[in-house]
Formats: sequence, C-alpha cells, structure tokens
Amino acid sequence: MRPHGMSSMAISSFLTILVLVLATSVPAPVSAFNITKILAKHPDFSTFNEYLTKTHLANEINHRETITVLALDNSAMSSLVSKGFSLYTLRNVLSLHILVDYYGTKKLHQITDSTTTTASMFQSTGDADGNSGYVNITDLHGGKVGFAPADSDELHSFFVKSLLEMPYNIAVIQISQVLDSAEAEAPTPEPSSIHLTSLLESKGCKEFAGLLTSSGADKTFQDNIDSGLTVFCVGDNAVKSFMPKYKNLTSGNKTALLLYHGVPVYNSMGMLKSNNGIMNTLATDGSNKYDFTVQNDGESVTLKTKVVTAKITGTLVDKDPLAVYKLDKVLLPRELFKASKIADEATAPTPEAESPSGEEADGPDTSDDDVADSTSGKHKKNGARNIKGGGFVGVGLALCYGVLAFL
Repeated sequence: MRPHGMSSMAISSFLTILVLVLATSVPAPVSAFNITKILAKHPDFSTFNEYLTKTHLANEINHRETITVLALDNSAMSSLVSKGFSLYTLRNVLSLHILVDYYGTKKLHQITDSTTTTASMFQSTGDADGNSGYVNITDLHGGKVGFAPADSDELHSFFVKSLLEMPYNIAVIQISQVLDSAEAEAPTPEPSSIHLTSLLESKGCKEFAGLLTSSGADKTFQDNIDSGLTVFCVGDNAVKSFMPKYKNLTSGNKTALLLYHGVPVYNSMGMLKSNNGIMNTLATDGSNKYDFTVQNDGESVTLKTKVVTAKITGTLVDKDPLAVYKLDKVLLPRELFKASKIADEATAPTPEAESPSGEEADGPDTSDDDVADSTSGKHKKNGARNIKGGGFVGVGLALCYGVLAFL
C-alpha cells in the first residue's frame, strides 16, 4: 500500500538521488596505473623498464596523478648504459624523460604556437639548475614532434609512437633518442657520502642531530641511507621544549625514541600523501611495534601516534634513496609514553581525534604494559575503513528497502 501523498514520480526521484549519493561515496583508487606492468607488455623496452625499477622512478611514476613517460627502446638505452654512469646519475637522466603533465598523441599535435616547455621529474628533485630540468616540445612540419632539454638549442629526439594513453592520467610514448643533458649527466654523489648529522645541523635540526650523535643512534640512520631512508627530524625549538622529558628516559629508551623518527624506506612527499596508513620505523622490533599513522589533508601531512600528532613543516631533502622532513613536534611512541585519554577511549585503532589543547601527554611510562597487542595495526586500520565504507552502503540499502516497502 502506497503512503498518502507519495506519488510514483516522487519515489522514483528519491531513489535516483539516493543512488547518486551512494555512488559518490565510494572512494576512488589511489593509483590507476602501474608503469612496470605497462612496459612489461613491450619487450623492446625491457632495459628502460629495468632501470626505472632500479632507480626507484617506477614507484614515483605510479604515485603521480598526471604523468608522461618518454620511453626509450633497448637500443637507445644501450647507448646510455654504455656511458658508465652511476645508478644515481642514471636516475637524473631518466627523470628528465618523465614529464609531470599529460601529453598524449592528440595533445602533441595541438601545441599552441607549435612549441611548449614543460617540467620534468628532474626539475622537481631540486638538482636541476636554471631551466635544465625542463623539456621543450615542438610540433614540426610533416607530423613530426621533437623533444629537447630546455637548455639545448637542438632538437635531436623525435616522437616515434604511443605505447599507452589514459587521458589525462598517463601517456607512455616512445622517443627516438636519449635527451642529452650535461646537467643531468653530471656526477651525482653516492648516498653513503652524505653525512646525515651534518646535513641536519645545516637545515635547522641541530639539536636533534646532537641527540642522534650523543646516543649513538646516528650510526643506525647512516647505515640505512644506501638501502632507502626517510628521516623525520624535529626543529630546534621543539627539541629544547621536550628535553625535560627526554632526560627522564633510560639510555635504551632514548635510542628507541630517536630511531622512532626514521623509516627504513625512501618516501617522497608524493608517496607520503598517497600512502596514508600505518608505517613501521627503525625502532620497530617484534611485539614492540613503534609505528605511527601517516595522514594527509590536501597538502598538509601529519604523523599520528596514540600520544601526539606532529605536522610536517618542511622538506629538507627529497632525493632517492634519502628523504628528510622537518616536524613541529617530537614523535612520542605509545610504547614509552602514556596514550592520551581520547586515544584510549576511541573505538577505532587509528587515533582520529586529538586533545582540544593539543598538548603532549605526560610521561614517560616505560612499563611493558603499554606495549601494543599482537593484532596488526595495519589490519585494524583497513578494517576501520571497510566499516566506514560499508556503513554508507548499509544505510543506503536500508533506506531503499524502507521505501520499497511502501510500494
């Protein structure tokens, strides 16, 4: 029996709106492409694919929303590899072949005024001087399209064919030759030659660097650079404010606290923004998780523990295999400090809410009772997300059944 005053048209309109609301509540995938899998379908580009992986550029590409890859076939890569460049120099050269904008075949032949200049990933590293990290694209007569570094006057590489286009996310197109650039080919220091504490001292983290040295934790950080390392250093003022609590820690817990500010994997800013979730640290050891949650809101990235939320305030170094970011607060692991009351009472395992005062919890509490249980935090977080997503669908279905019951 239909309720009084409800016409078939009104019910139909209501259901249509409900379907649209449910559709827009479904989250979009973080990345819609995988450059390694794309190139694996083209054996003639196996060497190019191999070096994108070795230089970690493949991961960078996959975490971009819009990208154009100027792919080199095995013959062109052979001439490049034969020059004997280090892996880190090869990374610079290949990053010049990754454009941070979309250029499919159609767009290449519709360039305004026949020429344009666009930024490459080499430019975004900060290692490119002047305009050497930009690439000139020119639409020539007869359907040809030429490419050259912006600091070069000569077009020596040309469009050959398109391998894949997903407007306006990714275009993978073949060019005839390597883009020669003296700037990109300049010798690049090996990561192991970087003295981390000296770098931190020169970038506004002198107090934090001093703690690393005095505790001996600096060696662990230094030993992890070659294999990939992300460091979250704390500004001088924040460290000075934290020193009364730091002095109350045992020697072993001081080291654990400092190692908590390092992640044994390279994470660019783009990767941090797209890889929200649980992250293990240099202090992680079996049941002593020493992990935190990475979250972003637009351009802002925060690190959340059960005790405190710290914000990334600057990028000091972001060059694979080392990334160093500056924080506004010391990260306080729940294994050493009392969790905030709000975090303890929260039903979700990931701390969503913060104390209104934003103050750090009192501590330290070094008892083993505060060590996390054996359930994986990552699984908990994913479960919480599933519940939230399922909630939207469940509510929608309930409303649909409720309406249909009146029909």
